[in-house]
Amino acid sequence: MGGSARNPGVLQGDQASDQSPYQRLSRRMLDISGDRGVLKDVIREGAGELVTPDASVLDITLWGMELGLLSMRRGELARFLFKPTYAYGALGCPPLIPPNTTVLFEIELLDFLDSAESDEFCALSAEQQDQFPLQKVLKVAATEREFGNYLFRQNRFYDAKVRYKRALLLLHRRSAPPEEQHLVAAAKLLVLLNLSFTYLKLERPTTALRYGEQALIIDQKNAKALFRCGQACLLMTEYQKARDFLVRAQKEQPFNHDINNELKKLASSYKDYTDKEKEMCHRMFAPDDNGSTVGEN
Repeated sequence: MGGSARNPGVLQGDQASDQSPYQRLSRRMLDISGDRGVLKDVIREGAGELVTPDASVLDITLWGMELGLLSMRRGELARFLFKPTYAYGALGCPPLIPPNTTVLFEIELLDFLDSAESDEFCALSAEQQDQFPLQKVLKVAATEREFGNYLFRQNRFYDAKVRYKRALLLLHRRSAPPEEQHLVAAAKLLVLLNLSFTYLKLERPTTALRYGEQALIIDQKNAKALFRCGQACLLMTEYQKARDFLVRAQKEQPFNHDINNELKKLASSYKDYTDKEKEMCHRMFAPDDNGSTVGEN
């Protein structure tokens, strides 16, 4: 799911000399496109399976980079040459990339997520899913949650919410023997915390509070759940409830910067609220020009 691509080096693709940078580099590189449009040189070998077409890492714009990633494994570091057709084409990408330019990338593939296994499992009926061992359900739920995290980091909060809810549904459906119930509860807790935070981002504090309170049923001293509930109540201007949650969160993590800042924010918001209330009361009962107070018949 994670990867890094260093800024591309620029090599003019029209250079005819055998001593051109493109010619020198390309001689020892592997052709992975079949027409020498995408050439690869492995710097550090990876491990495991190749990236699949459904992997979340393939959220890219260059055709050549997609072909390159499909040839990589987790942990791999590789150097690629992309001819213009597989890179920025006849237009280039001014001002950095001139027209008809061959570019050089170094790509490190840290990790990726494959949705195929998860999608296939989620498409099964509840009865069919029950035929699989609990570890399979936990694995699929974890994959759904990781996809949600990936989408969340892209600020795609609605899409992240959908993935988190899929994970939660899988965990709700599955019954577990007493000795394994703690595994399901731990997985649920993580998803509930994610959902609470996501709904805060979606500016739906009531729903965020509901998921936060469900997390507290699993772990009543969870500082993150208490913090999310406090944030939600503050957005709902339920100041006393917000304070109760945040003080409990602070008790669990006294030096947590975010919790302490939220308590300061609460104090400021409550002061503004009470000042406005006082001003409104003052206006209601202040005498008007006739000597009577506003609100008198």
